[in-house]
Amino acid sequence: MVRVKSVLFKSMAYFIAIAGALVILLPFYITLITAFKTPEESAQNFFAFPKSLYLDNFKEVFAKAGYLKYFMNSVIVTVCSLILIYILVTMISYAIARSMKRHVYYKIIFGMIVLGMFVPFQVIMVPLVQFMGGLGLSNKFGLILLHVTYASMQAVFLLVNYIQNVPQDLEEAAYIDGCTTVQAYVKVVVPLLKPMTSTVLVLNALWIWNDFQMPLMILNKLPDTWTLPLFQYNFKSQYSFDYNMAFASYLIAMIPVLIAYITAQKHIVEGLTAGAVKS
Repeated sequence: MVRVKSVLFKSMAYFIAIAGALVILLPFYITLITAFKTPEESAQNFFAFPKSLYLDNFKEVFAKAGYLKYFMNSVIVTVCSLILIYILVTMISYAIARSMKRHVYYKIIFGMIVLGMFVPFQVIMVPLVQFMGGLGLSNKFGLILLHVTYASMQAVFLLVNYIQNVPQDLEEAAYIDGCTTVQAYVKVVVPLLKPMTSTVLVLNALWIWNDFQMPLMILNKLPDTWTLPLFQYNFKSQYSFDYNMAFASYLIAMIPVLIAYITAQKHIVEGLTAGAVKS
């Protein structure tokens, strides 16, 4: 009886895994084949594999739509946001982790930052647009600041807990060798944070690159500053439902995300499991 239950449990697990894989892979398959089809092939059979690799869709995306400009806008917003997240969040987390046991106000600051994760974005969406407009930050710089602000909540929570598991003896040894606090932080602590910082940066890179809601709120009135998701949102109306060219643009936008995730997958797993077991 136990063996029968085990077989049923494994069969159910495999069924759920296969169903989940199909749900994930089917949209990717449709995107891939449609990007390499002619409009006539798509009209004949939307789900059929293309007869040949038709590359004119990609040429038209770059030639007609000015795709490279919007691609570079996304690159600038994502890279600048990640640099600021790496510099600011790690320093904030280090200060909180090393001082919250001695000073109560560090605990209060940490609690306020963490509480931000529980506030739905939709609640503050309208006031935020008015606030950013009043400051003259309805541009790419303002969008970068918003991404850094929202990324800091989860990132600080993860990094503070991770830093607390880093032995202070290493820093004290650096002080004995003549290091200042800044030198001990840069030379000792930062290298030890690599698994968690890699996790934070990759997860936020995926979010910022694919983010649609914030660019829609901040950049929608400035077409030249649109990021890729916002451009693709307006793509269909501009190019008369040219699905082949639209899917070609989607495929190009997916490539950097796939490369980033595949490259850093090992670090993500290490970061999420690091510190789970204390020695």
